[in-house]
Amino acid sequence: MQGTIDGFRYGAVTPVAAYLMACLGGALGLRCIVRSLLNEASWKPGWLALGAASIGCGIWTMHFIAMLGFQVEETGIRYDTGLTLLSLAVSIVVVGIGVFIVGYLGAGKAALGVAGVVTGLGVAAMHYLGMAAVQVNGDFQYAPLAVALSVAIAIVAATTALWAAVTVRGFMTSLGASLVMGVAVSGMHYTAMAAVSVHVHGNNSGAWAGDSPSSLLLPMLLGPTVFLLLAGVVVMFDPLLVLGDGEWNKSAPSRRASDTDQAAEPAPQHSIAQFGGRSSPARPRQDQYGTAAPPAPQWAPPPSREW
Repeated sequence: MQGTIDGFRYGAVTPVAAYLMACLGGALGLRCIVRSLLNEASWKPGWLALGAASIGCGIWTMHFIAMLGFQVEETGIRYDTGLTLLSLAVSIVVVGIGVFIVGYLGAGKAALGVAGVVTGLGVAAMHYLGMAAVQVNGDFQYAPLAVALSVAIAIVAATTALWAAVTVRGFMTSLGASLVMGVAVSGMHYTAMAAVSVHVHGNNSGAWAGDSPSSLLLPMLLGPTVFLLLAGVVVMFDPLLVLGDGEWNKSAPSRRASDTDQAAEPAPQHSIAQFGGRSSPARPRQDQYGTAAPPAPQWAPPPSREW
């Protein structure tokens, strides 16, 4: 029997919340990566890892918030805990691979292409691992063309995100890039969900293994959400990112050094004559008794003799 799928059980609540989490993860990740590129003295691997974890958690959280609205009317839904956690790990690791490639090699065509393909395939793998964790009293079936389209969208979205990570500098441009990333990730998810159909078994006894969405997903979503909030606090109070201008920060040390050098130079001495006045004659020197001392002898060359 063919099951009836509803991906929007709670209306617009789940897709909007999922989109916002994807945007939040993307924005935090981009700012962390920008931080690693602007300041050479910073701990670059740490900021890149924080950026990758932010983007990966944002994508994973987006996926499972959207899955809260997924239901099959003819059967209940349960989740496999191991596969669900594995999908989170895959999301962070594959995004980290792409972020470290472009973070150290730049946004050249070869590096960006390899990083985008690896990250896009990893994001798609995260999605389908998450779908494999869904347990119903039936079998999932997938339309090949829609699956291929979702993978292509994932690769394009990942490549665009990685390009923005090493190219975008200002805060507003990072915000705009994160909004586009949210659209791309959400589009990939719902394209992949459009490929799904369920063949429900006749005996709907509910005896299959797994945890219900409310007992598994809601507690598991709490961890990545708290992480994103903490990462947001770190980014918010970082002085370099608060300024939001990469070029200013790059030139700031040289400006501070020039200001110090200028302050160390003695102030120029200007004579009165330079300003149109008349200089006063030099006072005669006085000895220790207050009487005028004779002027200091002036050295003169010895007279030349003619022979």
